[in-house]
Amino acid sequence: MEKATFAAGCFWGVQLDFDKLEGVASTVAGYIGGHTEAPTYEEICTGQTHHAEAVEVLFDPGKISFEQLLDVFWHCHNPTTLNQQGPDFGSQYRSAIFYHSKEQKLAAEESRKKCDAAGLWPGPIVTEITPASQFWPAEDYHQKYLEKRNIKISCH
Repeated sequence: MEKATFAAGCFWGVQLDFDKLEGVASTVAGYIGGHTEAPTYEEICTGQTHHAEAVEVLFDPGKISFEQLLDVFWHCHNPTTLNQQGPDFGSQYRSAIFYHSKEQKLAAEESRKKCDAAGLWPGPIVTEITPASQFWPAEDYHQKYLEKRNIKISCH
């Protein structure tokens, strides 16, 4: 099993999108990329902790590749809006790939270049590609939020 971590706005829809994939063993909604120990949702919403809402994905590379996960990532949000996804504003909603290996970093950079060159979006991609740091699971009520409410489509 390998781990991948993606931030693409509100983690509810992102988690739902990755949970649907064959080869994804589990997902956890949480916070990453900030400077506060064990942040709460209320703290990250202030923008002061600099954490992003993110989804940590545990996947079987024999069934789904990191590149396939990247494809889902690029298509589940708008990677051209800085610190915003739809009506959600703030650095916690930024687009980011938090890589866990040199191979993931290179694959993410190559994928970002290809998406930018393909003109999939009207503007340039602003997605951060940065090393994974401490991941803090979100509160229980955030885990599988849409699934618990029998919502089958992403909020993105």
